[in-house]
Amino acid sequence: MDPVNLVEKFGQFDDAWNPRVVAELNGQQVKVAKLRGEFVWHHHDHEDELFWVIRGRLCLRFRDGDVRLGEGEFLVVPRGVEHLPVAETEEVWVVLFEPASTLNTGNLRGERTRETLERL
Repeated sequence: MDPVNLVEKFGQFDDAWNPRVVAELNGQQVKVAKLRGEFVWHHHDHEDELFWVIRGRLCLRFRDGDVRLGEGEFLVVPRGVEHLPVAETEEVWVVLFEPASTLNTGNLRGERTRETLERL
């Protein structure tokens, strides 16, 4: 058992919207990702998704309004809720907690879909 240093993990990559797995527990994965700009509207039929902002500001857009998160804040997006993550600063560092089965683009498949995630 070794502690996970998030700053060190975020320092290992530079691309955006490409989550990496840094830990697993009870069928859940802890992922880190850098976000820049806007993602895609999507939802997850079977999984809740936790967004925890480590650096920067993130806007989670929903069809009925937006939620803005600053450093140290997190939000759980319930399964089935359509959402659109948008980085409000040049770059946002997020930690994601979600079941291992969670596809980053949820119900959509496209150029930003990551079928297999790198482990750091």
